[in-house]
Amino acid sequence: MGVTGLTGFVEERGVFFTELRVRDTKLVIDGSSLYHRLCFAPAADFRRGGDYGPFAAAVRDFFGTLRSCRVAPFVVLDGGRGPEDRKLPTLRGRAAEHLRTAHGLSRGAGGCLAPLLTRETFVQALGRLGVPFVQCFAEADREIAGLANSWGCPVLSLDSDFFVFDLAGGYCPLSHFQWESARAGDGPQGCYVPARCFSVERFCRHFGHLNKSLLPLFAVMNGNDYIDLAALEVFFSKVRLPSGCAAGKGGKHRRLQGLLNWLSQFAEPTEAVENVLKYLKKHQREEIRELLCTSMEDYAPSDVKLEDFFQNGKYECEAARKAAIPQWVLDALAKGKLAPFIINALLLRSTFLRVQVENMQRPSAHGTSLAIRQVIYGLLLRASLSTDAASPSKQTHELPLVCEFDRCQKTIKKTFVQAASLPTDFCDDPFPLDKLMEMPMSCRQMLLLETLGVKMSFLESIPSHLQLPIAVTCYWIQCSEPKVLLHQLKALLLMIVAGELHRINDDPDPTVLCAEDDSIAYNEFLKWKEKKVQNNDFDLDAAHSFCQWQCCLQMGLYLNQLLCTPLSEPDLSRLYTGTLVHRLYQELKSTPSVENLFILSQKMTQLYLVLLNTVES
Repeated sequence: MGVTGLTGFVEERGVFFTELRVRDTKLVIDGSSLYHRLCFAPAADFRRGGDYGPFAAAVRDFFGTLRSCRVAPFVVLDGGRGPEDRKLPTLRGRAAEHLRTAHGLSRGAGGCLAPLLTRETFVQALGRLGVPFVQCFAEADREIAGLANSWGCPVLSLDSDFFVFDLAGGYCPLSHFQWESARAGDGPQGCYVPARCFSVERFCRHFGHLNKSLLPLFAVMNGNDYIDLAALEVFFSKVRLPSGCAAGKGGKHRRLQGLLNWLSQFAEPTEAVENVLKYLKKHQREEIRELLCTSMEDYAPSDVKLEDFFQNGKYECEAARKAAIPQWVLDALAKGKLAPFIINALLLRSTFLRVQVENMQRPSAHGTSLAIRQVIYGLLLRASLSTDAASPSKQTHELPLVCEFDRCQKTIKKTFVQAASLPTDFCDDPFPLDKLMEMPMSCRQMLLLETLGVKMSFLESIPSHLQLPIAVTCYWIQCSEPKVLLHQLKALLLMIVAGELHRINDDPDPTVLCAEDDSIAYNEFLKWKEKKVQNNDFDLDAAHSFCQWQCCLQMGLYLNQLLCTPLSEPDLSRLYTGTLVHRLYQELKSTPSVENLFILSQKMTQLYLVLLNTVES
């Protein structure tokens, strides 16, 4: 969520913070805030589709620092949009904002845009590092607050809603969490992370000893991600808000300050709400009362007990039960084995397709992966028809529709996409989702490979962890419009081989000895990378093509997860490096010998030829 203008207001008056040395404690971390913070590193390249290796390394370094300070992290991620989809207008606004940023980046302007697979790379990194995490059914804020309060530990986030929650262990904004400057402590206590902690007591004391229970009403009246009450403008135009102390820079926070001072005269929320309603027309009062009270619930304790999940792995949620979400889907979502995209398609029949830095004159890069999404929708909604007997599509056996929000030129448009009709094995009527788990692996694998247009016999010579990306690459070549250029394909495969070489040299499995020629080839590759780039021009058409590949990979991953991983999941941090694939593409055009970059390693040369032959055949 987020309360409009509150972060700037609090930061401007540093008096609400206390200095904190973070060590020897549990720490509840807002996963979404953290991965955005880490991916928006100053040196990051946002035009070429993301460098997931350096991002995963930053995640590893962050949690390494926490471990050295004996901090036990628990990461909590947002899930889907929730059954009521109350945030839809905010999400549409945010998608439009991302589109403006992407368009600017495509034309050489600055800006930050999280690459398409950032979240998936983050979840994989947490799994590899053994960091406990959970992905919630919907928005995570209340569950984060509940978990931190049950343990009495701080929350780490960048979400201004945490200024409003009453947190026993306090709220540490990520902007003041100096993990890269962890210090050796005095005496036996050891090292710590210097941080600043927001004190809700100091905040309330500053505004006439405001009752903490009034902060949710303050947030709601001011406007947050769930509510933008135009009707309250009447209240603000009529009421005389006490100005209190100086309004700060340019008075831009005068309303926030005045509202806090005005609320401080009331003992509790009900009394304050009644006084707000006095300023409104009589016929509006009941509706606004209802809206204010419902919205304040967003700051009330959650019924989900995350400490139970971290103890026994069971995620129980009343809203999910009411929505009749199968338990295995909920468990897989909680463990990060299914993406929020899946739960939104199942529950709301509506999905957002994230915009990338692509050619805005062309159709959206997501168009290439449409056939994969249709199979995902077919599996989810063909199954859900059995619980939705009243729907017209049940009676006429029409295929269900899903509403997709995607880019069309330079605007976000919604289109309705029909789910795919599935092979007979998956067409029992009704076909419950639970049945997916029981289907033979061979059936699930066949559906995945048929969707991608590949036979398993083609993939048998490929290492198992690269079979899914190579199947996706075959699909990309068949479905891309305009057609993929040979140099683009070769650049992509060389990048995948570079990831493999990096994996066996930099992060070797102790059971696998790195051959000497691999080591020599790796050192030569590093020397080549250090050389000054001859042509660093940004090719928008190549970027568009590589965006299409990432879209196909994302949906290939989601379908593979929904089918309970009939193919191994690839390590994304070793798979895609945008700056490298763009450089390889530029150099192949002018210096074809770059194709022999790994000639000193027999194994890597062989791998490249196998990948190229498989895809070309």
